[in-house]
Amino acid sequence: MHASSNSDLLSGLVERVTYYNTENGYCVLRVKAEKHKDLITVVGHASMISAGEFIQASGIWINDKNYGPQFKANHLNTVAPTTEEGIEKYLGSGMIKGIGPIYAKKLVKAFGAEVFNVIESTPNLLRKVEGIGQHRMSMIIRAWSDQKVIREIMVFLYQHGISTARAVRIYKTFGADAIGVIQKDPYCLAREIRGIGFKSADQIAQKVGIAKDSPLRARAGISHILLEATDEGHCGLPIETLILSTSQALEVEKEIIKAALENELTTGELVGDNLNGEPCVFFKGLYLAETLIAKSLKKLLKGNLPWGILETDKAIPWVEEQFSLKLADSQKEALNLILQSKVSIVTGGPGVGKTTLIKSFLTILATKHMEILLTAPTGRAAKRMLETTGMNAKTIHRLLEFDPEKHDFKRNADNPLECHLLVVDETSMLDVPLMNSLLKALPRDAALILVGDIDQLPSVGPGSVLESIIDSNVFPVARLTEIFRQAAQSQIVLNAHRINQGQMPIISSREETSDFYFIESETPEDCKGKILELVKNRIPKAFKVDPLTEIQVLCPMNRGGVGARSLNIELQKVLSPLTPNKVERFGSSYSVGDKAMQITNNYDKDVYNGDIGYIKEVRQEEQELLIDFEGRLIPYDFNELDEIVLAYAISIHKSQGSEYPVIVIPLMMQHYPMLKRNLLYTGITRGKKLVILVGQKKALAMAVKDKNTKKRYTKLKEWLVI
Repeated sequence: MHASSNSDLLSGLVERVTYYNTENGYCVLRVKAEKHKDLITVVGHASMISAGEFIQASGIWINDKNYGPQFKANHLNTVAPTTEEGIEKYLGSGMIKGIGPIYAKKLVKAFGAEVFNVIESTPNLLRKVEGIGQHRMSMIIRAWSDQKVIREIMVFLYQHGISTARAVRIYKTFGADAIGVIQKDPYCLAREIRGIGFKSADQIAQKVGIAKDSPLRARAGISHILLEATDEGHCGLPIETLILSTSQALEVEKEIIKAALENELTTGELVGDNLNGEPCVFFKGLYLAETLIAKSLKKLLKGNLPWGILETDKAIPWVEEQFSLKLADSQKEALNLILQSKVSIVTGGPGVGKTTLIKSFLTILATKHMEILLTAPTGRAAKRMLETTGMNAKTIHRLLEFDPEKHDFKRNADNPLECHLLVVDETSMLDVPLMNSLLKALPRDAALILVGDIDQLPSVGPGSVLESIIDSNVFPVARLTEIFRQAAQSQIVLNAHRINQGQMPIISSREETSDFYFIESETPEDCKGKILELVKNRIPKAFKVDPLTEIQVLCPMNRGGVGARSLNIELQKVLSPLTPNKVERFGSSYSVGDKAMQITNNYDKDVYNGDIGYIKEVRQEEQELLIDFEGRLIPYDFNELDEIVLAYAISIHKSQGSEYPVIVIPLMMQHYPMLKRNLLYTGITRGKKLVILVGQKKALAMAVKDKNTKKRYTKLKEWLVI
């Protein structure tokens, strides 16, 4: 190790890893150093470190005002332990699944300093150790082998200045040859690994010798800009925008990007077409999916009604009698429309009778012995369908039966769903890929009803499926606007409609009994304090609700002092303080009782983006925690925890398709990029019993006023009207 002339050298055994940040490798170590009687605190950066390892460090001694003397390492190398004491600490530190402190002691007692060779070369000998059976032995062998490759990946990434936290995911994605794959095409990291951005991949690319103006880099840049566009809901981009954005991001001439784009269009990875007369570029998959959605819907529309011709003038009075209710004229018209249509859309805000309409429709069809399937994009929305209709409802992913081995749905054109009618709720959430998969699996002779609120936020994924279908004017649309008497007693419902029409909500005084309140707060700190007090004390006391399971804080943004990330840390402290048995990964700490949300679809676990659960167990030896998702205990490896976030506060976008008894929404001017009418409307309509807004009146006014929703680049409407 090279040390500058004014550097000190230090070497010794790591007794304890006090702190380790997986994102940047920063660590605080307690070290038993040569020539030092007491343990020394060493701070520095390492790609990976465990108790028991031997370190060699160069750096300087400092006297920290809070922690006293420390050795601040500029360079820090680790060597596998050789002493029995070091090996026991190393194995017992939890880095190898299946070996905790107890088994570490047993293994060292049985094999001494040869234990690493035993695990590596003669692992069957492990069975001689009391308590190690076939299952634990296999776990130890697999973990040891994985750990070797993961350490190599970590060191490789660390040398290139990249966050080491994703090493396990890189290994799982690319296997043992991960380093070779990355060296050949570093941009695969940005494409395949969530959490590693294009800039990080580009950094590695330049270090492994890929030229700034190389075609590989230009093609990767084009894909990166298009991927960013799909994250904003677009299916494509205008050619000029794409070339300019890529050229600026890569800092290369436009001609280089044009040449790379022509190559991508020739090979068919990307597709060029006009959108409203403007030349655009699309990802091939999304382009084809939009054409297929249009073809499928138009084919569906043409067939005969599965239930035949119904005498609606008799069916409607009959269903009114069944439910002892009187349908409004608007509902009768809507019912008449969908009973005579093979594909139809039902849209409207809260309290306008969508549920009653669908229930009436299903009751009439039940007399015709129709095979009916109900589905929704989220688990909570599917559960609500079951509660309101009495019929079983599944999420779209479960309905289509995802096959993890083939990474595709089992239900498709060759193995279609068995039904005469499919009813889809919360259709505003459906993006292009999911809608395409759903229609592929729907039999040609089946009917389809799409139910949704067109004024809510559009899908998180690419496309504007529901809006495009309605705007095409090709399919019958039942628009419900009349608020029914029972719903009209709710300030939540009335204010949601007012906001939707661009009017300020009616604010009740705190003395009045209401289900909708606005609490003024002018500073982020004050807003945060009021939210904590509301959630912890005031709402549970006044409304007799559980703060953990019945109150949900919804934020316009994740970032900022009153964003979801910051509020989660504060709410965790007051609602479910961390216990000593905790795990820290990816910038968050988790322990038993924490409320957590899945933020990506995990088909293997059958858990999906937006699902909320509660941590039931943290298993240090197995390096996993168990999360309860509505009665299903799902295990998460500690290194998979970038798939979850704390969920005491979540973004309004993530709340789509869900309802909560009580919601609290911070509204501050610091949220101004997101203060749009459809965002506020979506947030408010998530609340069933109580909605409380906390913040600035001018932020509320800005959200109510701003109807300018960004138009998405999608060609579906054009395909539908051709």
